[in-house]
Amino acid sequence: MATHKIAVIGLGKITQDQHLPVIDKSGAFELAAVVSTRGLSHGGVPSYRTPAELYAARPDIGIVAVNTPPEVRHGLAREALLAGKDVLLEKPPAATLTELADLEATAAAQGRVLFATWHSRFNPAVEAARDLLAEGGVRSVRIEWREDVRKWHPGQDWVWAPGGFGVFDPGINALSIFTRILPFAPFVRSAELTYPANRQTPIAAQLVFASTDPAAPTLTADFDWREQGDEKWHMTIETADGRPARLFKGGGALSVGGTVVVEAPSEEYERIYAHFAELLDARRSDVDGSPLRLVADAMLVGKRVTTDPFEW
Repeated sequence: MATHKIAVIGLGKITQDQHLPVIDKSGAFELAAVVSTRGLSHGGVPSYRTPAELYAARPDIGIVAVNTPPEVRHGLAREALLAGKDVLLEKPPAATLTELADLEATAAAQGRVLFATWHSRFNPAVEAARDLLAEGGVRSVRIEWREDVRKWHPGQDWVWAPGGFGVFDPGINALSIFTRILPFAPFVRSAELTYPANRQTPIAAQLVFASTDPAAPTLTADFDWREQGDEKWHMTIETADGRPARLFKGGGALSVGGTVVVEAPSEEYERIYAHFAELLDARRSDVDGSPLRLVADAMLVGKRVTTDPFEW
């Protein structure tokens, strides 16, 4: 497998926590530059204030990872594709469905590889759950994805701005698993979205899903950013043939009938970059917008509820 020179655009928390450490130890990628409006750098590689500066100075770098907040991701990714770069997108891949469709079309027109990542899918337990439901059918799936926003997005006001997704920023991770493991497409039937009085995105969401499955399985989701203590990132599952299962640790472990059948170390980003290397070698894109569509649908049909103002 060839070593690919890559530049990272955006040096926020997820880049520093996941992307840079994984790239540093990867045998398939070499970090060649970064782009940071704050002038940050990593490992002594060149740092540029804008992507245009990067592209002008380093035409030898043909790949970028775009890890900025979603509201500016489309413009940066489109600029990269038009500059002849292959692009990896942190989740969510764009702020809107139309933006994502445009990026997919632009990548195809330019002959570039576009990879819209959903990190929570890259767990062996997720694939095991998918196999379980393909074999046994679905009676019910209940998602509980609850965490403390102050812990996971400390002081990050962009999550509360329009386009910042609010509680759907973590919730879309659950939806990426949900759409991967189900043997049919889910639809948002109803949603209750709870907004702090002083914020523009929801702090909590309750969703009910429908499907075309004639058995009419019960499918629900509970997202909340007000959880205190340990995170609750799990799904309670019952197969149509009566087997209880639980997908937990953010998709990192699966139990069936109370027995853990799959549990693996948290190596989601290692697997993301391994898959990206395969896509690059095959010159193939991987873009799935189904988790983003469910968020958009929840916003379209959701009932708005107002709660207390939120302050850091």
